[in-house]
Amino acid sequence: MDVRLCSHGIGLLLSLLICSSVLAQAPENEDSQSAPGNDPHSEIENAGDLATQSLPLEELQMFADVFNQIRQGYVELVPDSQLFELAVQGMLSGLDPHSVFLKEKAYDSLQETTQGKFSGLGIEIGKERGYITIIAPIDGSPAEAAGLEAGDVILKIDGESVRDLPVNKSVDLMRGPTGSKVLLTIGRRGVADPFDVTIIRDIIKVPSVRSRELMEGYLWLRASQFQRDTGLEAIATLAKAQAENPLKGVVIDLRNNPGGVLGASVDMAGAVLDGGLVVYTEGRHPQAADQYEAAAGDVLNGAPIVVLINGGSASASEIVAGALQDRRRAVIMGTRSFGKGSVQTILPVNDTRAVKLTTALYYTPNGRSIQAEGIVPDIVVERAKVTSVESNRRTKEADLQGSLSGDGGVEDAQSESEALTALRNSDNQLYEALTLLRGINLLTPVAPTEPPEAKYPSTVALGTP
Repeated sequence: MDVRLCSHGIGLLLSLLICSSVLAQAPENEDSQSAPGNDPHSEIENAGDLATQSLPLEELQMFADVFNQIRQGYVELVPDSQLFELAVQGMLSGLDPHSVFLKEKAYDSLQETTQGKFSGLGIEIGKERGYITIIAPIDGSPAEAAGLEAGDVILKIDGESVRDLPVNKSVDLMRGPTGSKVLLTIGRRGVADPFDVTIIRDIIKVPSVRSRELMEGYLWLRASQFQRDTGLEAIATLAKAQAENPLKGVVIDLRNNPGGVLGASVDMAGAVLDGGLVVYTEGRHPQAADQYEAAAGDVLNGAPIVVLINGGSASASEIVAGALQDRRRAVIMGTRSFGKGSVQTILPVNDTRAVKLTTALYYTPNGRSIQAEGIVPDIVVERAKVTSVESNRRTKEADLQGSLSGDGGVEDAQSESEALTALRNSDNQLYEALTLLRGINLLTPVAPTEPPEAKYPSTVALGTP
Protein backbone atom coordinates (compact mmCIF):
# COMPACT_ATOMS: atom_id res chain seq x y z
CA MET A 1 0.00 0.00 0.00
CA ASP A 2 2.78 2.41 0.94
CA VAL A 3 4.70 1.60 -2.24
CA ARG A 4 1.70 2.25 -4.45
CA LEU A 5 1.04 5.57 -2.74
CA CYS A 6 4.72 6.44 -3.10
CA SER A 7 4.70 5.64 -6.80
CA HIS A 8 1.58 7.73 -7.27
CA GLY A 9 3.20 10.62 -5.38
CA ILE A 10 6.34 10.51 -7.59
CA GLY A 11 4.26 10.33 -10.74
CA LEU A 12 2.14 13.28 -9.63
CA LEU A 13 5.24 15.30 -8.75
CA LEU A 14 6.82 14.59 -12.15
CA SER A 15 3.58 15.49 -13.90
CA LEU A 16 3.37 18.81 -12.07
CA LEU A 17 6.98 19.71 -12.87
CA ILE A 18 6.63 18.77 -16.55
CA CYS A 19 3.41 20.78 -16.74
CA SER A 20 5.21 23.75 -15.22
CA SER A 21 7.91 23.44 -17.88
CA VAL A 22 5.32 23.49 -20.67
CA LEU A 23 3.62 26.55 -19.17
CA ALA A 24 6.96 28.33 -18.88
CA GLN A 25 7.48 27.86 -22.62
CA ALA A 26 4.11 29.34 -23.52
CA PRO A 27 4.29 32.71 -25.32
CA GLU A 28 3.92 35.72 -23.07
CA ASN A 29 0.93 38.01 -23.32
CA GLU A 30 2.08 41.14 -25.18
CA ASP A 31 0.12 43.37 -22.79
CA SER A 32 1.76 41.90 -19.71
CA GLN A 33 2.94 44.49 -17.18
CA SER A 34 5.37 41.99 -15.67
CA ALA A 35 8.01 42.29 -18.34
CA PRO A 36 11.07 44.29 -17.23
CA GLY A 37 11.37 47.66 -18.84
CA ASN A 38 7.69 48.38 -19.41
CA ASP A 39 7.71 50.86 -16.56
CA PRO A 40 10.94 52.67 -15.65
CA HIS A 41 9.41 53.59 -12.28
CA SER A 42 8.93 49.98 -11.27
CA GLU A 43 11.40 48.59 -8.77
CA ILE A 44 14.80 47.28 -9.78
CA GLU A 45 13.09 44.05 -8.82
CA ASN A 46 10.47 44.43 -11.59
CA ALA A 47 8.45 41.49 -12.73
CA GLY A 48 9.69 39.39 -15.69
CA ASP A 49 9.77 36.02 -17.46
CA LEU A 50 11.28 32.69 -16.62
CA ALA A 51 13.80 31.13 -18.98
CA THR A 52 12.29 28.73 -21.49
CA GLN A 53 14.17 25.45 -21.34
CA SER A 54 12.84 21.91 -21.18
CA LEU A 55 13.24 20.09 -17.86
CA PRO A 56 15.47 16.96 -17.75
CA LEU A 57 13.34 13.98 -16.74
CA GLU A 58 16.23 12.01 -15.23
CA GLU A 59 17.06 14.80 -12.79
CA LEU A 60 13.38 15.27 -11.99
CA GLN A 61 13.14 11.58 -11.16
CA MET A 62 16.14 11.94 -8.83
CA PHE A 63 14.51 14.96 -7.15
CA ALA A 64 11.28 13.03 -6.66
CA ASP A 65 13.19 10.05 -5.19
CA VAL A 66 14.99 12.29 -2.69
CA PHE A 67 11.72 14.01 -1.84
CA ASN A 68 10.13 10.64 -1.12
CA GLN A 69 13.07 9.43 0.99
CA ILE A 70 12.74 12.52 3.20
CA ARG A 71 8.99 11.99 3.55
CA GLN A 72 9.49 8.38 4.61
CA GLY A 73 12.71 8.43 6.62
CA TYR A 74 13.29 11.85 8.19
CA VAL A 75 13.26 11.71 11.99
CA GLU A 76 10.32 14.13 12.21
CA LEU A 77 7.21 14.44 10.09
CA VAL A 78 7.58 17.41 7.73
CA PRO A 79 4.53 18.60 5.74
CA ASP A 80 4.89 18.27 1.97
CA SER A 81 4.24 22.00 1.53
CA GLN A 82 7.20 22.79 3.79
CA LEU A 83 9.45 20.39 1.90
CA PHE A 84 8.55 22.09 -1.38
CA GLU A 85 9.38 25.49 0.13
CA LEU A 86 12.72 24.20 1.39
CA ALA A 87 13.48 22.82 -2.08
CA VAL A 88 12.72 26.17 -3.69
CA GLN A 89 14.84 28.02 -1.11
CA GLY A 90 17.72 25.63 -1.74
CA MET A 91 17.58 26.14 -5.50
CA LEU A 92 17.63 29.91 -5.20
CA SER A 93 20.26 30.18 -2.45
CA GLY A 94 22.68 28.24 -4.67
CA LEU A 95 22.45 30.84 -7.44
CA ASP A 96 23.54 34.19 -5.99
CA PRO A 97 23.02 36.22 -2.79
CA HIS A 98 20.08 38.20 -4.20
CA SER A 99 17.90 35.37 -5.54
CA VAL A 100 15.50 34.32 -2.78
CA PHE A 101 12.08 32.86 -2.13
CA LEU A 102 9.81 35.49 -0.59
CA LYS A 103 7.16 34.28 1.78
CA GLU A 104 4.37 36.52 3.00
CA LYS A 105 6.37 38.59 5.53
CA ALA A 106 9.34 39.09 3.24
CA TYR A 107 7.08 39.93 0.28
CA ASP A 108 5.22 42.53 2.34
CA SER A 109 8.53 43.88 3.61
CA LEU A 110 9.77 44.43 0.07
CA GLN A 111 6.66 46.41 -0.80
CA GLU A 112 6.91 48.47 2.40
CA THR A 113 10.56 49.33 1.82
CA THR A 114 9.91 50.89 -1.57
CA GLN A 115 7.10 52.96 -0.04
CA GLY A 116 9.51 54.39 2.53
CA LYS A 117 7.92 53.11 5.76
CA PHE A 118 8.35 49.79 7.51
CA SER A 119 8.95 48.26 10.93
CA GLY A 120 12.33 46.90 11.94
CA LEU A 121 15.92 47.85 12.67
CA GLY A 122 16.67 49.95 9.61
CA ILE A 123 19.52 48.11 7.89
CA GLU A 124 20.15 46.93 4.34
CA ILE A 125 21.74 43.47 4.47
CA GLY A 126 23.37 41.03 2.09
CA LYS A 127 25.22 37.73 2.34
CA GLU A 128 28.97 37.26 2.23
CA ARG A 129 30.85 34.01 2.85
CA GLY A 130 27.87 32.51 4.62
CA TYR A 131 27.28 35.42 6.99
CA ILE A 132 24.77 38.26 6.96
CA THR A 133 26.63 41.49 6.22
CA ILE A 134 25.33 45.02 6.75
CA ILE A 135 25.48 46.94 3.48
CA ALA A 136 24.34 50.17 5.12
CA PRO A 137 22.28 51.39 8.08
CA ILE A 138 19.41 53.68 7.12
CA ASP A 139 19.69 57.30 8.21
CA GLY A 140 17.82 57.99 11.46
CA SER A 141 17.15 54.30 12.12
CA PRO A 142 17.58 52.37 15.41
CA ALA A 143 20.50 50.54 13.76
CA GLU A 144 22.32 53.80 13.05
CA ALA A 145 21.62 55.06 16.58
CA ALA A 146 23.07 51.82 17.97
CA GLY A 147 26.31 52.44 16.06
CA LEU A 148 26.07 49.72 13.41
CA GLU A 149 28.23 50.41 10.36
CA ALA A 150 28.49 49.34 6.73
CA GLY A 151 30.59 46.18 6.57
CA ASP A 152 29.60 44.88 10.00
CA VAL A 153 28.89 41.14 10.04
CA ILE A 154 25.90 39.81 11.97
CA LEU A 155 27.10 36.60 13.66
CA LYS A 156 24.09 35.88 15.87
CA ILE A 157 20.54 37.12 16.33
CA ASP A 158 19.23 36.69 19.88
CA GLY A 159 21.98 34.15 20.49
CA GLU A 160 21.18 32.07 17.41
CA SER A 161 23.93 31.73 14.80
CA VAL A 162 22.95 32.99 11.35
CA ARG A 163 25.81 31.36 9.46
CA ASP A 164 24.45 29.85 6.22
CA LEU A 165 20.97 31.09 7.13
CA PRO A 166 19.07 32.51 4.12
CA VAL A 167 18.73 36.29 4.07
CA ASN A 168 14.94 36.15 4.30
CA LYS A 169 15.17 33.94 7.39
CA SER A 170 17.51 36.44 9.01
CA VAL A 171 15.07 39.23 8.16
CA ASP A 172 12.28 37.26 9.86
CA LEU A 173 14.38 36.94 13.03
CA MET A 174 15.10 40.67 13.12
CA ARG A 175 11.49 41.67 12.52
CA GLY A 176 9.15 42.06 15.47
CA PRO A 177 6.69 44.31 17.24
CA THR A 178 7.56 47.97 17.64
CA GLY A 179 9.28 48.54 20.99
CA SER A 180 10.60 44.99 21.32
CA LYS A 181 14.34 44.30 21.64
CA VAL A 182 16.68 42.22 19.52
CA LEU A 183 20.25 41.26 20.44
CA LEU A 184 22.78 41.19 17.60
CA THR A 185 26.28 39.75 17.92
CA ILE A 186 28.48 41.79 15.59
CA GLY A 187 31.87 41.16 14.04
CA ARG A 188 33.71 44.26 12.85
CA ARG A 189 36.92 44.59 10.90
CA GLY A 190 39.65 46.01 13.10
CA VAL A 191 37.91 44.87 16.30
CA ALA A 192 39.44 41.73 17.76
CA ASP A 193 36.40 40.21 19.47
CA PRO A 194 32.72 40.09 18.50
CA PHE A 195 30.46 42.33 20.56
CA ASP A 196 26.74 42.48 21.36
CA VAL A 197 24.41 45.29 20.41
CA THR A 198 20.85 45.55 21.74
CA ILE A 199 18.47 47.40 19.42
CA ILE A 200 14.86 48.39 20.03
CA ARG A 201 12.66 47.79 17.00
CA ASP A 202 10.75 50.77 15.68
CA ILE A 203 8.79 52.06 12.71
CA ILE A 204 11.35 53.09 10.13
CA LYS A 205 10.34 56.24 8.33
CA VAL A 206 12.96 56.68 5.69
CA PRO A 207 13.48 60.32 4.68
CA SER A 208 13.73 60.24 0.92
CA VAL A 209 15.72 63.42 0.32
CA ARG A 210 17.38 65.91 2.68
CA SER A 211 19.32 69.05 1.84
CA ARG A 212 21.05 72.02 3.40
CA GLU A 213 23.16 74.95 2.27
CA LEU A 214 26.84 74.34 3.02
CA MET A 215 27.68 77.96 2.26
CA GLU A 216 26.15 80.56 -0.01
CA GLY A 217 25.43 79.02 -3.41
CA TYR A 218 26.54 75.48 -2.49
CA LEU A 219 23.92 72.82 -1.71
CA TRP A 220 24.27 69.43 -0.04
CA LEU A 221 21.63 66.96 -1.24
CA ARG A 222 21.39 63.61 0.52
CA ALA A 223 19.47 60.56 -0.73
CA SER A 224 19.60 57.78 1.86
CA GLN A 225 17.62 55.28 -0.24
CA PHE A 226 15.85 55.30 -3.60
CA GLN A 227 12.13 55.09 -2.98
CA ARG A 228 9.50 55.55 -5.67
CA ASP A 229 9.44 59.35 -5.42
CA THR A 230 13.07 60.00 -4.49
CA GLY A 231 14.06 61.21 -7.97
CA LEU A 232 11.10 63.57 -8.22
CA GLU A 233 11.75 64.93 -4.71
CA ALA A 234 15.40 65.56 -5.61
CA ILE A 235 14.36 67.43 -8.75
CA ALA A 236 11.91 69.57 -6.77
CA THR A 237 14.57 70.35 -4.14
CA LEU A 238 17.14 71.38 -6.75
CA ALA A 239 14.62 73.43 -8.74
CA LYS A 240 13.48 75.30 -5.61
CA ALA A 241 17.05 76.09 -4.55
CA GLN A 242 17.94 77.18 -8.07
CA ALA A 243 14.93 79.50 -8.23
CA GLU A 244 15.76 81.16 -4.92
CA ASN A 245 19.42 81.74 -5.74
CA PRO A 246 21.30 80.23 -8.71
CA LEU A 247 23.50 77.42 -7.39
CA LYS A 248 27.27 77.48 -7.80
CA GLY A 249 27.61 73.78 -7.07
CA VAL A 250 25.90 70.73 -5.58
CA VAL A 251 27.18 67.78 -3.55
CA ILE A 252 25.00 64.71 -4.13
CA ASP A 253 25.65 62.46 -1.14
CA LEU A 254 25.02 58.78 -1.91
CA ARG A 255 27.22 57.32 0.81
CA ASN A 256 25.67 54.27 2.50
CA ASN A 257 22.76 54.44 0.05
CA PRO A 258 21.76 50.78 -0.48
CA GLY A 259 19.75 51.49 -3.67
CA GLY A 260 16.10 50.76 -4.30
CA VAL A 261 13.85 51.84 -7.16
CA LEU A 262 15.45 51.96 -10.59
CA GLY A 263 13.18 54.69 -11.99
CA ALA A 264 14.05 57.03 -9.12
CA SER A 265 17.77 56.76 -9.91
CA VAL A 266 17.06 57.42 -13.59
CA ASP A 267 15.06 60.53 -12.61
CA MET A 268 17.84 61.85 -10.37
CA ALA A 269 20.62 61.34 -12.91
CA GLY A 270 18.43 62.51 -15.78
CA ALA A 271 17.62 65.78 -14.01
CA VAL A 272 21.17 67.05 -14.61
CA LEU A 273 22.12 65.23 -17.83
CA ASP A 274 19.98 67.03 -20.44
CA GLY A 275 18.97 63.89 -22.31
CA GLY A 276 20.94 60.83 -23.37
CA LEU A 277 21.54 57.37 -21.96
CA VAL A 278 21.53 56.82 -18.18
CA VAL A 279 21.75 53.02 -17.87
CA TYR A 280 20.92 49.87 -19.81
CA THR A 281 20.36 46.23 -18.83
CA GLU A 282 21.26 42.94 -20.49
CA GLY A 283 20.29 39.39 -19.58
CA ARG A 284 19.83 35.92 -21.03
CA HIS A 285 16.15 36.48 -21.71
CA PRO A 286 15.44 38.89 -24.61
CA GLN A 287 13.05 40.95 -22.49
CA ALA A 288 15.76 41.53 -19.89
CA ALA A 289 17.44 43.94 -22.32
CA ASP A 290 16.33 47.53 -21.89
CA GLN A 291 17.72 51.05 -21.73
CA TYR A 292 16.72 54.18 -19.86
CA GLU A 293 17.14 57.71 -21.19
CA ALA A 294 17.30 61.06 -19.39
CA ALA A 295 14.66 63.68 -20.07
CA ALA A 296 15.74 66.85 -21.83
CA GLY A 297 16.89 69.75 -19.67
CA ASP A 298 19.42 70.28 -16.90
CA VAL A 299 17.83 71.69 -13.76
CA LEU A 300 21.22 73.03 -12.60
CA ASN A 301 22.08 74.73 -15.91
CA GLY A 302 25.53 73.16 -15.92
CA ALA A 303 26.53 73.98 -12.33
CA PRO A 304 29.31 71.62 -11.17
CA ILE A 305 28.45 68.49 -9.19
CA VAL A 306 30.41 66.23 -6.85
CA VAL A 307 28.91 62.81 -6.04
CA LEU A 308 30.04 61.20 -2.79
CA ILE A 309 30.10 57.38 -2.63
CA ASN A 310 31.59 54.69 -0.38
CA GLY A 311 31.45 50.95 0.20
CA GLY A 312 27.83 51.23 1.33
CA SER A 313 26.69 52.78 -1.97
CA ALA A 314 24.96 50.05 -3.93
CA SER A 315 22.61 49.29 -6.78
CA ALA A 316 20.54 52.35 -7.78
CA SER A 317 23.04 54.75 -6.19
CA GLU A 318 25.74 53.18 -8.38
CA ILE A 319 23.56 53.81 -11.43
CA VAL A 320 23.55 57.55 -10.65
CA ALA A 321 27.29 57.68 -9.94
CA GLY A 322 28.17 55.62 -13.01
CA ALA A 323 25.98 57.64 -15.36
CA LEU A 324 27.26 61.03 -14.18
CA GLN A 325 30.84 59.74 -14.29
CA ASP A 326 30.60 58.33 -17.82
CA ARG A 327 28.79 61.41 -19.11
CA ARG A 328 31.43 63.64 -17.44
CA ARG A 329 28.73 65.57 -15.63
CA ALA A 330 30.08 65.11 -12.11
CA VAL A 331 33.26 64.33 -10.22
CA ILE A 332 32.88 61.10 -8.24
CA MET A 333 34.62 61.31 -4.87
CA GLY A 334 35.02 58.99 -1.90
CA THR A 335 35.82 55.27 -1.95
CA ARG A 336 34.91 52.35 -4.22
CA SER A 337 31.21 51.50 -4.14
CA PHE A 338 29.63 48.16 -3.18
CA GLY A 339 29.37 46.67 -6.66
CA LYS A 340 25.80 45.39 -6.93
CA GLY A 341 25.16 45.66 -10.65
CA SER A 342 22.45 43.03 -10.96
CA VAL A 343 18.72 43.35 -11.61
CA GLN A 344 16.24 41.26 -9.62
CA THR A 345 12.87 40.29 -11.03
CA ILE A 346 9.87 39.60 -8.77
CA LEU A 347 7.92 36.59 -10.01
CA PRO A 348 4.69 36.28 -8.01
CA VAL A 349 3.73 32.70 -7.15
CA ASN A 350 0.43 33.70 -5.55
CA ASP A 351 -0.96 36.65 -3.60
CA THR A 352 1.44 36.19 -0.68
CA ARG A 353 4.55 34.55 -2.11
CA ALA A 354 7.02 35.32 -4.85
CA VAL A 355 10.44 34.47 -6.21
CA LYS A 356 13.05 37.21 -6.45
CA LEU A 357 15.37 36.12 -9.24
CA THR A 358 18.46 37.78 -10.68
CA THR A 359 17.66 38.20 -14.39
CA ALA A 360 20.03 40.85 -15.76
CA LEU A 361 23.06 43.06 -15.22
CA TYR A 362 22.99 46.81 -15.65
CA TYR A 363 25.63 48.80 -17.51
CA THR A 364 26.76 52.41 -17.40
CA PRO A 365 26.47 54.54 -20.58
CA ASN A 366 30.03 53.57 -21.60
CA GLY A 367 29.23 49.87 -21.30
CA ARG A 368 30.79 49.16 -17.92
CA SER A 369 29.27 46.44 -15.77
CA ILE A 370 29.87 47.31 -12.15
CA GLN A 371 28.82 43.90 -10.83
CA ALA A 372 31.36 42.92 -8.14
CA GLU A 373 33.63 45.75 -9.34
CA GLY A 374 31.85 48.84 -8.08
CA ILE A 375 32.32 52.44 -9.15
CA VAL A 376 35.89 53.66 -8.70
CA PRO A 377 35.94 57.33 -7.66
CA ASP A 378 37.68 59.92 -9.81
CA ILE A 379 39.22 61.27 -6.60
CA VAL A 380 39.74 58.83 -3.73
CA VAL A 381 39.11 60.38 -0.31
CA GLU A 382 38.99 58.06 2.68
CA ARG A 383 36.80 58.95 5.63
CA ALA A 384 39.27 60.16 8.23
CA LYS A 385 39.71 62.20 11.37
CA VAL A 386 41.57 65.35 10.40
CA THR A 387 43.86 67.14 12.84
CA SER A 388 45.27 70.54 11.95
CA VAL A 389 49.01 71.11 12.26
CA GLU A 390 48.70 74.85 11.64
CA SER A 391 49.05 76.91 14.78
CA ASN A 392 46.49 79.65 15.35
CA ARG A 393 48.87 81.41 17.71
CA ARG A 394 51.17 82.75 15.03
CA THR A 395 51.61 86.51 14.99
CA LYS A 396 49.95 88.23 12.06
CA GLU A 397 50.15 91.76 10.66
CA ALA A 398 46.93 92.71 12.45
CA ASP A 399 48.56 91.76 15.79
CA LEU A 400 51.43 94.25 15.41
CA GLN A 401 51.20 97.44 17.41
CA GLY A 402 50.27 100.41 15.25
CA SER A 403 49.42 98.31 12.17
CA LEU A 404 47.12 99.87 9.60
CA SER A 405 43.52 98.66 9.51
CA GLY A 406 42.07 97.03 6.43
CA ASP A 407 38.80 97.63 4.61
CA GLY A 408 36.79 95.25 6.79
CA GLY A 409 35.47 91.79 6.03
CA VAL A 410 37.79 90.13 8.57
CA GLU A 411 34.95 88.98 10.80
CA ASP A 412 33.05 87.46 7.87
CA ALA A 413 36.16 85.65 6.67
CA GLN A 414 36.88 84.37 10.15
CA SER A 415 33.32 83.14 10.59
CA GLU A 416 33.49 81.34 7.24
CA SER A 417 36.83 79.79 8.16
CA GLU A 418 35.45 78.51 11.46
CA ALA A 419 32.43 76.98 9.70
CA LEU A 420 34.68 75.22 7.18
CA THR A 421 36.96 73.97 9.95
CA ALA A 422 33.95 72.51 11.77
CA LEU A 423 32.82 70.80 8.55
CA ARG A 424 36.31 69.40 7.95
CA ASN A 425 36.48 68.00 11.48
CA SER A 426 33.03 66.41 11.33
CA ASP A 427 33.03 65.11 7.73
CA ASN A 428 36.30 65.40 5.83
CA GLN A 429 34.83 63.87 2.64
CA LEU A 430 32.06 66.45 2.44
CA TYR A 431 34.60 69.18 3.18
CA GLU A 432 36.80 67.99 0.28
CA ALA A 433 33.76 67.90 -2.04
CA LEU A 434 32.86 71.48 -1.15
CA THR A 435 36.48 72.59 -1.57
CA LEU A 436 36.61 71.05 -5.05
CA LEU A 437 33.39 72.79 -6.10
CA ARG A 438 34.72 76.13 -4.91
CA GLY A 439 37.97 75.50 -6.78
CA ILE A 440 36.11 74.72 -10.00
CA ASN A 441 34.20 77.99 -9.72
CA LEU A 442 37.38 79.96 -9.08
CA LEU A 443 38.74 78.77 -12.43
CA THR A 444 35.49 79.26 -14.34
CA PRO A 445 35.68 82.34 -16.60
CA VAL A 446 33.22 85.07 -15.66
CA ALA A 447 32.09 88.14 -17.54
CA PRO A 448 34.38 91.14 -16.87
CA THR A 449 33.01 93.90 -14.67
CA GLU A 450 33.91 97.56 -14.35
CA PRO A 451 36.85 98.02 -11.95
CA PRO A 452 36.03 99.94 -8.76
CA GLU A 453 36.89 103.63 -8.82
CA ALA A 454 40.25 104.22 -7.16
CA LYS A 455 40.21 106.24 -3.95
CA TYR A 456 43.51 107.88 -4.79
CA PRO A 457 43.89 108.33 -8.56
CA SER A 458 47.45 108.22 -9.69
CA THR A 459 49.27 107.96 -12.97
CA VAL A 460 52.29 106.39 -11.36
CA ALA A 461 52.66 102.79 -12.52
CA LEU A 462 53.59 100.05 -10.10
CA GLY A 463 57.32 99.78 -9.75
CA THR A 464 57.95 103.29 -11.08
CA PRO A 465 60.28 105.28 -8.84
